[in-house]
Amino acid sequence: MTEQETQDKVAQVTFELQGNIAYVTFDHVAARNAMTVGMYESLKSICLDIAKNPAIRVAIFRGAGGKSFVSGSDIAQFTSFKDGEDGVRYEEAIHDYLNPLASLPMPTIAVIDGMAVGGGLAIATCCDFRIATPDAKFGVPIARTLGNCLYPGNIAWLAAHMGMNIVRRMLLLAEMISAKELHAQGYLLATHDADQLGKEADALAERLSKLAPITQKASKLAMARIIANQLPDCQDLIRETYGSEDFKNGVASFLKGEPPVWTGK
Repeated sequence: MTEQETQDKVAQVTFELQGNIAYVTFDHVAARNAMTVGMYESLKSICLDIAKNPAIRVAIFRGAGGKSFVSGSDIAQFTSFKDGEDGVRYEEAIHDYLNPLASLPMPTIAVIDGMAVGGGLAIATCCDFRIATPDAKFGVPIARTLGNCLYPGNIAWLAAHMGMNIVRRMLLLAEMISAKELHAQGYLLATHDADQLGKEADALAERLSKLAPITQKASKLAMARIIANQLPDCQDLIRETYGSEDFKNGVASFLKGEPPVWTGK
């Protein structure tokens, strides 16, 4: 078995249907549930299947292991990037992977233990409601780690849900924001102790499942269309960032466990 095959075997997204509730789990515990390409593809496929099933009234998303929701994306894939066009294709692919989640016709809940970072923050924000442990942390610290950037649609989505000032702190200062602050701000619906998190998610799902599904669909998809309206073309910025020496050095330093040295080139 190759190294990639081994990784694909232990890194997976699983789906289980219990009654009218769908449970989707990100299971890559050894890497704090970091998303591989295969996991993103599975997430897209699962969401497309969920969308076709009118019997499903709510979908719950959670990370395995009890210590992390999703800690980001698999960094090793970036070592094969040759220029900025690879970055454009990657960011467009991430948007394509996540759009079926954001477009699900039924309410969705992200259950967050520990961390929702990078791609994990994007996934959590694609859900309609988020509940978390009090010690959970949220952020996109790429200005400190990799030196890459986000797709404009992802930035618009984050800003719509938590405000541009918080997103600015995440992206420009590489701050990790606490569950306490994001609960007060409204991004999190509630915080609960870890041993109560699953029970509270089920209770919220039960509450949602008793309401008018067509109204829920129309309301959430209308809000999604409002956020996506008139997004700018930012391919030039993505191309410059992923084509930079800083990005290449950032990836290499991250994989070595060393702090990167930024040159602005």
